[in-house]
Amino acid sequence: MELKILRVRESSGDSIRSPDALVSLMTEEAKADRECFWVFHLNTGNQVIEKDLVSIGTLSSSLVHPREVFKKAILNSAARIITVHNHPGGQSFPSKDDGITWGRLDEAGKLLGITVLDHLIITPSGKFFSSYQEIYSKEKGGKHNEEERKTY
Repeated sequence: MELKILRVRESSGDSIRSPDALVSLMTEEAKADRECFWVFHLNTGNQVIEKDLVSIGTLSSSLVHPREVFKKAILNSAARIITVHNHPGGQSFPSKDDGITWGRLDEAGKLLGITVLDHLIITPSGKFFSSYQEIYSKEKGGKHNEEERKTY
């Protein structure tokens, strides 16, 4: 009989409090020559448990499915996730396909009890898009403190 020992993943200590903080951790990844899709697994204190490269795609797309996005998040007992993908062409705005994928991931997260905190698009120039900031801006009708908008 084989005895299996429970493996517990400890957080790295990096606490993610804003899209800017996460983007600053991804400067090299933003320069990839094809679309890549990462998932940050976070504990309840928004500390990074793991950064998981889920997909490496082509110049203009990356195949992403909720099954792969949440597999390791479940195994890591993540409370929250943040998805990040790059746009090698430099556009920081989401495509129609990005929106569809994000909607599917949001629904899957609700079903699994894992909060999808944000979806980020990063570019080689350092520009980025945060779905969290976009939604927050719309909810506040554009009337908000800039610092307040930037934090999770």
